[in-house]
Amino acid sequence: MSGTEPDGAPPGGERSRVRYEKRGHVAYVTLDRPERLNAMDLRTHVELACIWDDADADDDVRVVVLTGAGDRSFSVGQDLHERAGLDRYGAEPTTFGSRGQPGWPRLTERFGFSKPIVARVNGWALGGGFELALACDIIVAADTAVFALPEVRLGLVPGAGGAFRLARQVPLKCAMGYLLTGRQLTAETALRLGLVNEVVPAGRLDECVGEWVEDLLKAAPLATRAVKEATMRSLDMTLEQAFATRFEWEQRRMHSRDAVEGPRAFAQRRRPSWLNR
Repeated sequence: MSGTEPDGAPPGGERSRVRYEKRGHVAYVTLDRPERLNAMDLRTHVELACIWDDADADDDVRVVVLTGAGDRSFSVGQDLHERAGLDRYGAEPTTFGSRGQPGWPRLTERFGFSKPIVARVNGWALGGGFELALACDIIVAADTAVFALPEVRLGLVPGAGGAFRLARQVPLKCAMGYLLTGRQLTAETALRLGLVNEVVPAGRLDECVGEWVEDLLKAAPLATRAVKEATMRSLDMTLEQAFATRFEWEQRRMHSRDAVEGPRAFAQRRRPSWLNR
C-alpha cells in the first residue's frame, strides 16, 4: 500500500498486493499483481478488507476508484495456483460467499458500503475480477476489456456473487448463457447489455474515469450516500415498501446542513460548498 496505510499491511516488509492512495476526496485502490494478471490470493483479500474499512469510515473520501495494475488485466479473479495448493493440503472447499475466509466481508458482500465506487476496467475481468466489478456502482471499460465468469469450466461456481448479480443486471436468458458456458463478453457487448456505463479507447480510459469522478464530486456527499443506500436496499422491495422505508443515510441527509446549502447556492447563483454534515 502507499499513501495512507490502514492497519493490516503485510508484515516483514513483504510487497503489498494492493496500492491504496488518497488524492483529494478520491481513494484509489489498485490491485497490484500485474505479473499474475492481478489474481487475488488470500493476502490480497486481507489487505482489501482493511482498505474498504478505511475508505468507508473516512468522511473525507467521497469516491473510490478501483482498478488493476498494468494494461493487461483488471483482475483474473481467484489465484488458482494458490487454490490448487490449498486443495492439496486438505483445505475446506469454498462455496457462495466468503464468510469465515480471510478478508471477510469482501467488497462483494459489503452491502452497506456507502461511497460510490467506480471500476476502471483495463483488460481481463474474469471470475472474481468480474464479480468485483459487478459489485461497483459505475463501470468504465477500455475497448480492449473482456469479461467472463468461467468458473463452470473449472468445476467451480461464481461464488463471489456473479451468479446472483449478473442475473439481476441483465436479462435472465443472457445471464444464464454466460453463467452456464463461461463465454466471454467483449466491452461492446457488455455496454449493449447495460453491464458497463461507458466504453472508450484504452488511451482515454483515465480521462473518462476522471470525468465520472468529477461529476460524482459535484454531488452532495450525503445525498450520494442516501441515493446509493435507497436504490440498493429497495431492489427487492415493492414500491409501497420502498416509499415506507426510512433509510439511514436519507435521515442524515434530510436533517443536514447540505440539504439547506444546495437550494441556497442555487438561489444565489453560486457553486454549493458541501460540509458533509
